[in-house]
Amino acid sequence: MPALRLNRLLLLSIIALSGCASIPEQKSTNETLKNTPLASSQQPPAIPEATAVQQQAPAVQISSPVPATPPAASENPATTASATDTSNEIDVWQRIRNGYRMSEQDSKLIARYEQWYARQPEYVGRMTDRAKRYLYFIVEEVEKRGMPMEIAILPMIESAFYPGAYSTARASGIWQFIPSTGKNFGMQQNWWYDGRRDVLSATKGALDYLQKLHDQFGEWDLALAAYNCGENCIMRAQARNRKLHRPTNYASLKLPKETRQYVPKLMAVKNIISYPENFGLVLTDVPNKPYFAVVNTARHIDVELAAEMAGISMEEFSALNPAHNRPVILQKNNEVLLLPVENVEIFQANLERAEQPLVSWQACPTKKGDDLDDIAIRYGITTERLRSVNGIHRSVRASNGQTLLVPLNGEQPASEFIAFNTHLPPTDNSLLNAIRHTVRKGDTLSAIARRYRVKLSSLQSWNRGVRILRPGQHILVAKPAHVQQASKTDRNIKRATTRSRKTNQPAKM
Repeated sequence: MPALRLNRLLLLSIIALSGCASIPEQKSTNETLKNTPLASSQQPPAIPEATAVQQQAPAVQISSPVPATPPAASENPATTASATDTSNEIDVWQRIRNGYRMSEQDSKLIARYEQWYARQPEYVGRMTDRAKRYLYFIVEEVEKRGMPMEIAILPMIESAFYPGAYSTARASGIWQFIPSTGKNFGMQQNWWYDGRRDVLSATKGALDYLQKLHDQFGEWDLALAAYNCGENCIMRAQARNRKLHRPTNYASLKLPKETRQYVPKLMAVKNIISYPENFGLVLTDVPNKPYFAVVNTARHIDVELAAEMAGISMEEFSALNPAHNRPVILQKNNEVLLLPVENVEIFQANLERAEQPLVSWQACPTKKGDDLDDIAIRYGITTERLRSVNGIHRSVRASNGQTLLVPLNGEQPASEFIAFNTHLPPTDNSLLNAIRHTVRKGDTLSAIARRYRVKLSSLQSWNRGVRILRPGQHILVAKPAHVQQASKTDRNIKRATTRSRKTNQPAKM
């Protein structure tokens, strides 16, 4: 990891702004999680209306979903992560199987979904690979509450454990909460943060909600149905059946198509997890130990810098911390980070060595007549990036007085600017005397390199491999001792002012 030179002004002001999702094919493992509607063709298909649901009356008991009998559930479930009474010789999948409590069911719908998953081994592989980050934590929480383990696999049919899942009904996160229900169960939602995507907050909210629904309706399949379509939906269906002197259990109710198929879909996933070999599937290994740990930084920090300090990829960091909407994590409400257990020590060591602010963004209030393209050029980023960071749709213009998040720039010395350039070698002392060239119309990298008598390849390496220049963009140029200072009359050349200071080196990985 390069040296972390973190001597920066903290100019960031606190901005007080306050159904099942389909799952995308993840073509690139480096894509950042985003809240975007997902293609419906990539989720288990809806079963035709003519297919009837044939289910036994629900009962809260341990039973197997297929003829073979799974191992009995542990008689003494763990109450805390440290007091878990399960052997490390079994994995989380076996703990889930041991904890099944919903009644055995047999229906054409279940068989249809079993067949669908069996024909989609890559889909199942991606889903279980994502699940490995969260399952141990969820299983622990479900077990503490004495709930059936079928609940732990519910995100498989809600979101396929994709934390960036976002439905047309505006449901978000692995548990797919709509905004209003999320707020009702303690999930904060503002410009900076969406608790529906927070694994800790959303899991607590989901289990609280499901327990409430079970207390209300008395049966887990009814509680699950209500989780899908809402408690009022179930109450209306039961009221209709009472008027007709009909049973009011899940199998007897006239429910929306998606809800009629909701529990059978979960039962199909349950059966596949019980006996994946019967369906020609292989589940990703999920060891019976915590995947992540909770860390409190007590400081504002850039998302990318946090990932760098922990020694993990942005993909991994975003998967564990998908609730943050902006490139900066604020500590306004004591937000925490989730990091892989094996990376916590290196992160904390680097954090202790970082004595200066850890942000490279600032708040920029817009003025009348400001254009996003001009603002982007002024701060050396693309308009698309500026819109993405600030959640501004392409059809929306900046409004007078609106506050935008922009890169920390302005009068910043070049030596501080390069501190966040992870592509620069930490031992290149010539960069401490770097100057910053402001790109003008017609400038090219070759012309700039010739002007300062440096190699084109060096110029690119100092500037994160830049290839395309925009007017107003800043380019760093190392200034060796033998190179004469550029003409003082060139007002677009600004010499950096630096002071001698000790560099805070990060801990070795």
